[in-house]
Amino acid sequence: MTSAELAAALEDGSLDLAAVPPAEFARIVRDVPQREAAVFMAGPHRGRVLDELFRRMAVLLRPEAVGDREVLLRWRITAPGGGHDTFETAIAGGVLTVTAHRTERAPRLTLTMAAPELLRLAAGLASGPALFLTRRLSARGDLLVAAALTRWFDLPRG
Repeated sequence: MTSAELAAALEDGSLDLAAVPPAEFARIVRDVPQREAAVFMAGPHRGRVLDELFRRMAVLLRPEAVGDREVLLRWRITAPGGGHDTFETAIAGGVLTVTAHRTERAPRLTLTMAAPELLRLAAGLASGPALFLTRRLSARGDLLVAAALTRWFDLPRG
């Protein structure tokens, strides 16, 4: 699927992101070339896709992996030409709650990356350490939390 086909499917309603299973979501992300993904995520569907991606985090959280940890994560998703979207995910009692903006709470970890990298990470097509080592992901705060993060979610394997 090209980014143009993806945009058309979102516009005409033939693709409901909320109904797409994780493995299918991973396939869609895998099939869109990275350059096209960057252009797509700079366009009008960016907010809708980010909202859905963060909504899914609550569903994909593995409470047994998180244990009794209480963690606030801040996600800064950069945009081409400057600016960024901020989401916060609070994990407590095995439940993840998403806030679609920055709050005054102090995060345990702040992750900064471009939207295409976040999509690939969420689809199981990229690893956090690899993105960090190639400087496509910046982590500020508790790096032990960063190292454990992908184990806390039932992500598809690309």
